[in-house]
Amino acid sequence: MTSGGDAQGMNAAVRAIVRAGIHAGVEVFAVQEGWQGAIEGGEQIVQLNWSDVSGILPKGGTMIGTARSPEFRTREGQLTAVENLIERGIDRLIVIGGDGSLSGSRELCLAWPGLVQELVAAGRLTPEAAAAHPRVAIVGLVGSIDNDMVGTDMTIGTDSALHRITDAIDAISSTAESHRRTFIVEVMGRRCGYLALMSAIAGGADYTFLPESPPRDGWEDRMVDVLGRGRAAGRRDSVIVVAEGAADRDGEPITAERVQQVLLDRTGEEARITILGHVQRGGTPSAYDRWMATACGVEAVHQVLDAGETDEPMLVGMRRDHVVSVPLLQAVEDTHRVADYIAEGDFDAAIEARGVGFTTMVDIYRVLSEATPTVTAVAPARRVAIMHAGALAPGMNQLARVAVRSGLDRGFEMVAVQGGVPGLVEGALREVGWSDVEGMANTGGADFGTRRYVPTEAELYQMARSLEDHRIDALLVMGGFHAYATVDLMERERKRYTAFSIPIAVLPASIDNNLPGWPMSVGSDTALNTVVDAIDMVRMSASASKRAFVVETMGRGCGFLPLMGAIAGGAEKAYLPETGISLEQLTADVAALVDSFESGRSFYLTVMGEDASEHYTGEVIARLFEAEGRGLYSVRQAVIGHMQQGGVPSPFDRINATRLAYLAIANLDGQLASGTSNIVAASSSAEGMFGPWRVVTEDMDWEAQRPLDEWWMRLRPVFAQLSRRPGQE
Repeated sequence: MTSGGDAQGMNAAVRAIVRAGIHAGVEVFAVQEGWQGAIEGGEQIVQLNWSDVSGILPKGGTMIGTARSPEFRTREGQLTAVENLIERGIDRLIVIGGDGSLSGSRELCLAWPGLVQELVAAGRLTPEAAAAHPRVAIVGLVGSIDNDMVGTDMTIGTDSALHRITDAIDAISSTAESHRRTFIVEVMGRRCGYLALMSAIAGGADYTFLPESPPRDGWEDRMVDVLGRGRAAGRRDSVIVVAEGAADRDGEPITAERVQQVLLDRTGEEARITILGHVQRGGTPSAYDRWMATACGVEAVHQVLDAGETDEPMLVGMRRDHVVSVPLLQAVEDTHRVADYIAEGDFDAAIEARGVGFTTMVDIYRVLSEATPTVTAVAPARRVAIMHAGALAPGMNQLARVAVRSGLDRGFEMVAVQGGVPGLVEGALREVGWSDVEGMANTGGADFGTRRYVPTEAELYQMARSLEDHRIDALLVMGGFHAYATVDLMERERKRYTAFSIPIAVLPASIDNNLPGWPMSVGSDTALNTVVDAIDMVRMSASASKRAFVVETMGRGCGFLPLMGAIAGGAEKAYLPETGISLEQLTADVAALVDSFESGRSFYLTVMGEDASEHYTGEVIARLFEAEGRGLYSVRQAVIGHMQQGGVPSPFDRINATRLAYLAIANLDGQLASGTSNIVAASSSAEGMFGPWRVVTEDMDWEAQRPLDEWWMRLRPVFAQLSRRPGQE
């Protein structure tokens, strides 16, 4: 059941639940139109089979419909819903919706025994039917673009909504810059400012208003001052993001129109308003919303089938890219507590209740949105160098932007290494200021330059001389495998070259997502979205004919892009470097391919990594598939190529880069203050998000160029369940 407001990614969850349920040997029913459908019964409760959910991954909304049902809040409405469910033999429910829908579901769970007894007493249920269904097991998935549920890092639909908002801000910024104009963008979110805050960070907005953080009295003057200082510093445009639930300390709503009037009264400028509205709910789901909803949907099936009579309802969500479950009651109560804090005026508690991540991002935004540093460097200021290394990854510019501004705001002199590791060897370093990184939030590429290069032993001396000549006190390295290999070499040569004995922080930026310690390298989400977009287009190109496609992704020796692309794109087969390809496997796959087309299929998709096999390349596999089809279907190969390294960074990558760079500078600041000179790398399991270099890199397979523990490989059983019907494994 999907209930309440729709959200992109709900279809991915529905597909996963249906197919995982079929694999578990149970009948799966859809209650159409949410709880209203349960009340209406009849044709609104339909059984779904495998093919009913084919081809729905790229579609927004929900194929089974959704509605808000006031009638369900009444006793009679709940009685009728229970009666209709028991008539179909249903006493295990997976509900996909927001906090209102999930709260109502939990209330039904508690009331179920009493409702059943009441139905028996009224003659609407037989005692036998009541005895067969004495309780109901409920598992919830949060489908809400607002990301307002405590207990999960991301709710289904949030990432897609951020795509819509940041796309709009990017487009608005260009026209605002052309006309030296201010735009006010209103976004959804009701009582939660997640969309407003994260889109302001991702889009490089100048000012934002959040429900959890109402501005203090005099906010009008402060806003005008911030925008004015930005223009004085050279900005040609200003963007203000307003959450629809924003208000001042007196509870008076702060609307886009109110902000517009303030600017007109105090500056004479007539700002333009853009209210995005339901555009944020619509459109194709992002790659993240597809694979996350899929993984959560499969886990929800396991939870609901394993639930005992005394087990309480559970909520399935994500934490640090791992599927987790928490008690539904706790999650709902914690969520409502945030609204209570806001109503009581305890705004610090409201922000804290959103979680450490939200609190940190509020602090980060306050730094980044300033027109100039809030701290003036005092001589002799510490000098911090930043350097990209390795292959290009979308989001590298945001890493540099945040690192530079965070460092300047702490009183450092910031120095950029030009051209990656070769630039450090050659001494190509230059000081950078606040305005040098203006506008880099939403741009691809790496303006400071990067190269796939690991220095030779002889070049280490030149690197050390460059650091000494430019009086570098700390170093931030951002990049892929070559960045990690370079720092590992520097770490081993610290005794020989004392210039390397400075605080060094390393951040993962690679489309391959092949680095230890951090679940998603900067750039990997953008690349995954490129892969999924390509798969969607390939699928449409094959809609008029019987055709199989072999889509080849980048990733070198790491299977992140092919596996996650296959899950999010709805592929039938995935070939990974970690598992390789054997002739026996290909023989079985060819037989399955031919059988699927003989059974009426019109499209078949295989996704493979570029280094999945030295011998069985994409071209070889495509020829093999076509030869064995004997004219039953055609086969085409699609190599996505370097498009995966380009493009505008996704919101996820911009936010990920922002958090990492800010925390890295904070770590270096702490080391400089305490007199330590450790090498640290991003680590999601470490306190402060950074761990000792040797501890983090213990998980690195240097020869294969990938982590020893790849979290996404645990999703292989999920892919196996959803890609082939029972009996076809």
